[in-house]
Amino acid sequence: MYSASLPPPPPPRRDFISVTLSPGGGGTGPAAGGGGGGYNNSKAWRRRSCLRKWKQLSRLQRSVILFVFAFLAVCGVITYANMTEPWKSLTSRSSGEQRMDLEIPGLNPANQAVLPIPKQADPGFRDYSDISLQKPPKEPPVRRRPPNPQLRPPPRNSKVKPRENAAKAEEEPHQAVQEHKTEKSVISWRGVVIEPDQITESPSNKIKDLDKPSPVESEDQKEPVPLNERQMAVIEAFRHAWKGYKEFAWGHDELKPISKSFSEWFGLGLTLIDALDTMWILGLKEEFAEARKWVATELNFEKNVDVNLFESAIRILGGLLSTYHLSGDSLFLDKAKDIGSRLMPAFSTPSKIPFSDVNIGRGTAHPPRWTSDSTVAEVTSIQLEFRELSRLTGEEKFQKAVDGVMQHIHTLPGKNDGLVPMFINTNSGQFTHLGVYTLGARADSYYEYLLKQWIQGGKKENELLEDYVKGIEGVKMHLLRKSQPKRLTFVGELAHGRFSAKMDHLVCFLPGALALGAHNGLPSDHLDLAIELAETCRQMYAQVETGLSPEIVHFNMHAQKDRKDVEIKAADRHNLLRPEAVESFFYLYRFTGDKKYQDWGWEILQNFNKYTQVPTGGYTSINNVQNPSNPEPRDKMESFFLGETLKYLFLLFSDDVDLINLDKYVFNTEAHPLPIWRQRK
Repeated sequence: MYSASLPPPPPPRRDFISVTLSPGGGGTGPAAGGGGGGYNNSKAWRRRSCLRKWKQLSRLQRSVILFVFAFLAVCGVITYANMTEPWKSLTSRSSGEQRMDLEIPGLNPANQAVLPIPKQADPGFRDYSDISLQKPPKEPPVRRRPPNPQLRPPPRNSKVKPRENAAKAEEEPHQAVQEHKTEKSVISWRGVVIEPDQITESPSNKIKDLDKPSPVESEDQKEPVPLNERQMAVIEAFRHAWKGYKEFAWGHDELKPISKSFSEWFGLGLTLIDALDTMWILGLKEEFAEARKWVATELNFEKNVDVNLFESAIRILGGLLSTYHLSGDSLFLDKAKDIGSRLMPAFSTPSKIPFSDVNIGRGTAHPPRWTSDSTVAEVTSIQLEFRELSRLTGEEKFQKAVDGVMQHIHTLPGKNDGLVPMFINTNSGQFTHLGVYTLGARADSYYEYLLKQWIQGGKKENELLEDYVKGIEGVKMHLLRKSQPKRLTFVGELAHGRFSAKMDHLVCFLPGALALGAHNGLPSDHLDLAIELAETCRQMYAQVETGLSPEIVHFNMHAQKDRKDVEIKAADRHNLLRPEAVESFFYLYRFTGDKKYQDWGWEILQNFNKYTQVPTGGYTSINNVQNPSNPEPRDKMESFFLGETLKYLFLLFSDDVDLINLDKYVFNTEAHPLPIWRQRK
């Protein structure tokens, strides 16, 4: 019983495997192809073998293998792209000459692309010793090329922090209104159709990363155009004027070259600040370094002094902001923020129309002693400067204040087909002295700043453009006439329905503004009118004995024998070294290429040298442009002679359209270039 229950003994263990190979080397089974076919290393056999192995793997194993292969493929593509980009940039980049241009850290008077960007804004004294002016060629080359828009960004180490409360600011009503207006894609008024530039940024939008400049592409760094003989003559004139200022009026507002002394207006070195960016553009490194040292050590706004809001904004604030953008030196931005903040009490009025005068030391403001009115030009020609200060500092208060003025005036009654009166009351916020319309003193730059704010902000603020176009149409309807005998087109004045053939030299800004508008898409008849008015401004010089225009002219509107088109009254025959005519010649030369404008400017410079230059240094305004033997010097050199007149002459004589590119910069009314706002990528 017991033996019957035991399991059977295990089979004997075999220590070998028997394999039978056919003569053809094949085996049996599917791998052999059935029917005893042998392995012959064929591609079909290998494919079937790999497929068999693949199917024997689990689903997880197959997924892992597929993921690894996909990952390696992606890495390969990325590696290839990273390796080819540097190679492309190296092969496309021009050789040693271009690299030298990019490495120059300081002044470059003929580099229009806004002069090289400094690697770092040094808060201390900068070294300009490694920059030298180029010698003019015997025959200046003409290099005209299409405008190449470029914005010079502020340096990374700007001391002013971006706005911290931008998110809250976006919620304010005026922001929402302005953003709503930018949604319009087309502006149409009396046949004018403009499509705003879609690549630009609305000034009311939230500003981000202001301290992170966008890189300047190497293609924008172009070979400088050598200075020509006429530009060198402007540099010589500037140095002569600067010699008198340095010796007799250093650090003061204005030079009195005849008496070898100075006069004070605000006591803030107006001439020096007004001339800073002119020196930079002209490449006067030594003069600029000396002036920069004075700004750093001597310029102090903590003074118990009344200053004019308008004049301080366009000359001091505008000059400092422009010099900051050209040089990249944060010293000038710090000073700009200081004076801008000290001017803000002017806006503390019931109507938000600013007072004309501010005490920058006490922080108080008031209207002129004889009236509670401000001039329309003064309150509407500070916007470019304060808007740019907001953009740079991130402090919205500056732009909000000046935008409020424009929005208020946009809705005011009292206009005549877009023309505005000359005065506005700071208490009521209403126009006063109704019925008087002019493009001369007290109203001129209102029209100029409508256009330039629209350009500065990226062509999106439609109300500004509409008001500008309406104003120009009003000029055409009410103020344009023809003179006798040459039938010159001129801009007169309208007083309570009565036309006056009086035209200020200040009105000669208008041809330049019209040409700038046409360049930015306004109708071509604006350029046609600009060309006609520029000829008129030229005749205001050519028909005068000294070849210099008086402050005011009256045009002859009746054909009479032996009478010129231009008539001058005794009280109007002074010349203050004003820039408006050469300003317009500069714009028209840039946009038409007609060299007659350069020739006109050259004649004016020669007459300045002949009748207003003081041998011991400086230039003087004169009392009588009709007396070449005794023009009666007034013993005063206005700050705008260095800040505007000589700057525009230098730019007019240049054949380089990139020397302060007009698709990149917009000039304030004191000729200080400020950047056109671009959308950051």
